[in-house]
Amino acid sequence: MTESSPLLREPATTDTVTSTRGVTVTRFAQTRRGRVASGVAQARRGMRSTVGVLVRARDWVRETVSPAGLLLVAIAIGGATAGAAFGWFEAWVVAAMSATLLLVCVPFLLGAHDYRVRLDLDRDRVVAGSEIHGTLDLVNRGSRPSMPSVVDIPVGRGLVEAHIPLLRGGAHHEEQLVIAAQRRGVIDVGPMTVSRGDPLRVLRREMRWPEVQRVHVHPVTVALPPSSAGLIRDLEGAPSSALVDADLSFHAVREYVPGDSQRHVHWKSTARTGKLMVRQYEESRHARIAVLLDLDLDGYSDDDEFESAVSAAASLGVQGVREGRDVLVGVSSELDVLDRGAVQAMRSLPTVTPRALLDGVSALQGGSAAGTGARVIRLESVATLVAQSFSDLSIAFLVTGSLVPLDRLRRAAITLPPGITVVAVRCEPEAEPTARHSRELTVLTLGRLDDLAQLLARGAVR
Repeated sequence: MTESSPLLREPATTDTVTSTRGVTVTRFAQTRRGRVASGVAQARRGMRSTVGVLVRARDWVRETVSPAGLLLVAIAIGGATAGAAFGWFEAWVVAAMSATLLLVCVPFLLGAHDYRVRLDLDRDRVVAGSEIHGTLDLVNRGSRPSMPSVVDIPVGRGLVEAHIPLLRGGAHHEEQLVIAAQRRGVIDVGPMTVSRGDPLRVLRREMRWPEVQRVHVHPVTVALPPSSAGLIRDLEGAPSSALVDADLSFHAVREYVPGDSQRHVHWKSTARTGKLMVRQYEESRHARIAVLLDLDLDGYSDDDEFESAVSAAASLGVQGVREGRDVLVGVSSELDVLDRGAVQAMRSLPTVTPRALLDGVSALQGGSAAGTGARVIRLESVATLVAQSFSDLSIAFLVTGSLVPLDRLRRAAITLPPGITVVAVRCEPEAEPTARHSRELTVLTLGRLDDLAQLLARGAVR
């Protein structure tokens, strides 16, 4: 037998399996490698280990050394290089000072974190303009004292810092926090980070807690009077002033007209008058309400006007949900900038409960139909999509700003299903509350949110 070359790779042991059809399958269970192949494999393993160490070192430097610390390191290296190359005594002094400052900051990093951190918020849903109170409880679970540290709590786009003093083993520190929720939106609180470092913030150590708590800041709403506009033949509808020949709410009797159903003949009145009389009913209306909010910021003069419109739409929707009516709150979906407006879409907010509706309203953000920023479709397009998908409406509210001309509101009203009441709610801060009626729609101008309840209570909607 000839000796195999060290460059060849040959099997040492094999497992042979023979099936019932006579096909033999051989599997290599173990192989022997030559010296060259083994060396290449070891070099690869060493390279992977080296790369892993370098990656971990890079991550450690990013987490531990601040930009100021990196500047000190660069000054120390540059000063030592200049002093050795040119013999500059000043360069050696600068390098020594930088290195000494780095060494002084190192003891602040000694010791391990062993904390238990818990943040309790008193509420997860508030109204805009309120405050959220929280309690931060930090416990040193170790047996040794812990150095003073700082807890960074991201709150939306802001940051809240809580300074933790020196804690003995087993001691805890409680900090009271106040989070201002001045504007409508969704606030994410967390993840929290406990950082410890030197007073100059050259070096630091951090420990992160990934928990995030979400707070919904609801818009300000007002209570509104009920409305009886809706569709006919609704078992739970409210009577209206329209008279029909068949419904549930009896109104009066009238003389028989050829074509009337004999089921509605009122025999007592027929016997008393000697003429055939039939019953007449009040039309019952099903209260399916559509509230369409304009998200196009080009129709609003400023952010406060937009927030007023959001509050008005939320008030209308919440009132309808509380009365047990079918409510559709429709807004424009954000459009894809790549399709150039070829696809238009709207979305409806959840209206199962008032809280679910307000949670959806809290996350609304405006855009622009002109293409600047997030793209949204105009109110007329939203009304067209609603008319195509929801034909059994009773009343529709078009909520928008003061910069939208009346011609656009009329076009939006015409696209809605015929026979329904269309009300345009225009928010214009500090304006006189007015109600103007036309054949297509009723336009309500709101100077304040409270004007909406007053106009509806005075019967501004016909």
